[in-house]
Amino acid sequence: MEIPRAERGGEPQPALLVIVGPTAVGKTAVAVRLAGRIPLEVVSADSRQVYRGMDVGTGKPSPDELRVVPHHLIDVVEPHERYHAARFRNDARRALAEIRGRGRLPAVVGGTGLYVRALLKGLDPAPPADAGLRRELESVGDTQGSAVLHGRLREHDPAAADRLHPHDRVRVIRALEIALAGSPEGRVGERRPVGSWATATPPFRLVMVGLCQPREILRRRIVDRVQAMVARGMIEEVRGLLAAGFAETLPAMGGIGYRHFCAVVRGRMPEADAIRLMIRDTGRYAKRQMTWFARDPEIRWIDVDALGGLDGAADAIVQQLTKEGLIE
Repeated sequence: MEIPRAERGGEPQPALLVIVGPTAVGKTAVAVRLAGRIPLEVVSADSRQVYRGMDVGTGKPSPDELRVVPHHLIDVVEPHERYHAARFRNDARRALAEIRGRGRLPAVVGGTGLYVRALLKGLDPAPPADAGLRRELESVGDTQGSAVLHGRLREHDPAAADRLHPHDRVRVIRALEIALAGSPEGRVGERRPVGSWATATPPFRLVMVGLCQPREILRRRIVDRVQAMVARGMIEEVRGLLAAGFAETLPAMGGIGYRHFCAVVRGRMPEADAIRLMIRDTGRYAKRQMTWFARDPEIRWIDVDALGGLDGAADAIVQQLTKEGLIE
C-alpha cells in the first residue's frame, strides 16, 4: 500500500496519523493491528515510556508488539534525566522524517496531550528561570510541603495542576515559575498558561483519531491493566530501580504505580493499598486525558466497543486514512 504525499496550496504536505485517547483504551494494540494492514511505524507520545528500565509500570509495548511494528522515542533517557515537551518535539520531528524516508506512514500514538500539542502546534517560549523565585518556592516546599506548592499552582493554573502530581515538586515549581512570570507578587497577577502553544496550522496532512470506550468498560480495563502490571513484576521493577540508586523523589519515580510501590518497598504501605490507589489514580488520569483531548476539534472519535473491538477500530482508521487520501 502506497503512502502518497498530499499537497496543500501547491506545497507538498507529509501525511501523519495521530492516535490518542485515555490510558488502557488500547492505543498500542490498535496500532499493532494497523501495522498488519498498512506500512507504518509508531512514534510514542508518552511522557513515561521515554525512561529506560521503567517498562512494566509505563505499559511499554511488548517484545512481540515491537517485532510487529517499530516504535520510536521509547527508552530515550535514564530515570534521573529530564525530558520535556520541547525535546519531544525535536526528537519526534526527526523520527517522522526518518520514517517517511523509508516510505512508511508515521503514526504518533500516545496519551500525553502536551507532547502531541507540542508536535502539532509548537510551544510558545517559556520565560527564563527566576533563581530568586525558585529559591522561594523551594523553601515553601521544604517547610510547608509539596501539597502547598501544588495548591498554589491550582490557584494560578488549574490545568497545569490537574496535569501534575502534587509530589512532582520539580515540575510543579517550574509550572509556578511560568505561571507567575512577570507578576509582582512573586509575582502573582498576570496569569500565563503553562504549556501554551502557538496556533499555527500543523505542517502535516493530518488524520487525528481518538479512541474511547464507555466509562464502566474503561474502568474494568484499567483494573485489568493494573492487575496485569502487578503480575508482571511491578514491585520487582521498583525494587530494582531503587537498588540502582534512583531516588523516589525523582519526577520519573513520581509516576502512577512507581510512587505507590516505592511506598510498599520502603514499608510505608501494604501492597493491597498500593494496588487500590494505583487503580484510583489511573482512573483519575484517564479522566484528565479525556478532558484534555475533548477540547481538540480535529480529533475524530472512535468508540472501540461500538466497532466490535480493536480490529474494528483498526479497520475504521484505515477507512478514514483512505478517505482523506493519506493512503491508496
